Amino acid sequence: MTMSHEAGEVSHRTGENRTGDTQSGPPNADERAAGPDVDLEFDSLSPVIGVETAESSGAAEESAPDIGFSLGARAPEPATVDVADRARSLAHAIAQQLMSQGPQGWTRVHAAFAMTVTGQLSRLTYSDDSGRQAQRVPSPETLDLVVEHRTLSATLGDGPWWRLEITLTSEGELDVDHDYGDEPFPADQLFAAQDYLADLDAYPRTTLPTWLAAYARHGNRQVRTPQQAGAAARADRESAVLPTASDDDFPDFPVLWSRWSALAAAFVAIGSEWGPRVLPSFGWFEGSRRSGSSLYALPGGRAVLSGGVWNAPELDIAYNGGTPLPRLYAGAPEWIANSVLNSRAGGGLLTFCYWWERGRWYRGESPHAAELAAAVPGMWTAATVVDVICGLLADEPSDSLRSAVTDYVDAAERNDVTREHLSETFGDTADLDGANYQLTVSGVARTGPGRLPESDAIAEVLRYIDTHAVDTTGYPLDQLRAERLPVGWLVHTPPGQGEISVQRALFYVADDGVVEYATSATPPSVYTPGFEQRFHQRHS
Repeated sequence: MTMSHEAGEVSHRTGENRTGDTQSGPPNADERAAGPDVDLEFDSLSPVIGVETAESSGAAEESAPDIGFSLGARAPEPATVDVADRARSLAHAIAQQLMSQGPQGWTRVHAAFAMTVTGQLSRLTYSDDSGRQAQRVPSPETLDLVVEHRTLSATLGDGPWWRLEITLTSEGELDVDHDYGDEPFPADQLFAAQDYLADLDAYPRTTLPTWLAAYARHGNRQVRTPQQAGAAARADRESAVLPTASDDDFPDFPVLWSRWSALAAAFVAIGSEWGPRVLPSFGWFEGSRRSGSSLYALPGGRAVLSGGVWNAPELDIAYNGGTPLPRLYAGAPEWIANSVLNSRAGGGLLTFCYWWERGRWYRGESPHAAELAAAVPGMWTAATVVDVICGLLADEPSDSLRSAVTDYVDAAERNDVTREHLSETFGDTADLDGANYQLTVSGVARTGPGRLPESDAIAEVLRYIDTHAVDTTGYPLDQLRAERLPVGWLVHTPPGQGEISVQRALFYVADDGVVEYATSATPPSVYTPGFEQRFHQRHS
């Protein structure tokens, strides 16, 4: 049997239309764009067991699941029998409505209702054993029952639920979940802040989850427009408000940027959706527990690191207790403004802001870095970065793997990562192109030529000796050997047994083929840094 139904997202909302808010919820039911009709071939409808109907027997009623409120510690005292019975009756009635509205052949329905006193959002999704889905609009009778259920819940604890989720199978298995906002609501079931404020006027609550308190009550207090930044910076100078120099919280910015980029490339290489990422002059990180940060590199050797720890106690006492928010921008320069701040500032959930200028980190009333570990990548030390990457690649990293990762991190801190570093660290089956792109746009990959083969380095030395008529008496050219350096090779012949020479010829061959002639009078450890610097200057 074939049934035609509306497809796409289904929602219903009451109250006025609102514009200019960060919330972009589903449209009103009468404004919903009509999606194409979709035909689903469902089998005949199976009987529903355990859901009250007008014809249900006493035995069926006894087998009905207990779906009263599960408020836990929210209820100041046990619910009365009458309220519990009414809650059960309402949930059964809602389930019966859901059963009657489904297409034939459905085996499972998931219903989600979000409500305040000014708005309603809902979605009904029916599915069959083949996984095909059909979305329906709840009837007005269903919504009336849901509103009554919510009103009843307000008598049991600190305010009514904001979201009600019901899962029902055609076998009569019924599950009801009341959502009081312990976790952030899905974006498509989130109302504008004024809807929650209106609901709080109707149903005052002792406290709110921090994220919801910030969402409803932040009042743009963390927003910093260029005009506000300029005025605040002038006021701070006039009042002698100075930022706190932060020398022991984060690594120096150039090193931090390189480590951040190295971690970003590592997560991309293994195909992970988590971990930090980088774009030109911009890095971002979102942790698995809703904390995160952003890092902006600005002209003139400046940078901004800001973000939020989602359950920070200072946010809770500010939004639920009425205390002032920390002055994160105290003493900040005028260039600390919205465009270089983490997006959490727009929602009142920013908990730290550090800025780098004149070779130092500064902060206002931000916490120390030790309290921010959940919001930033693990880039505190080179060893930390090595440990994180090794943990990505193996449960028990071998000595050879740890050595390769260490070389990779060292090269990243020099802004000199090559394709060979990536291949040796992550293997040829990894996403080396994606990883290399992260390092290239961040400036951490080597921008000069690739690694010069050892045989080519020796050939360049032989050519140099021939072109410059170098005296090779006692210097057997058939014994030339090459030792790898960070940006090239050291080519020489080993001294004979028992031979000591302080003027033995040494040839430094850069990866771009440039040969520098020196002697053992200057040890390689002394000569190499200048050799590397000249290479980078040629390719900067």
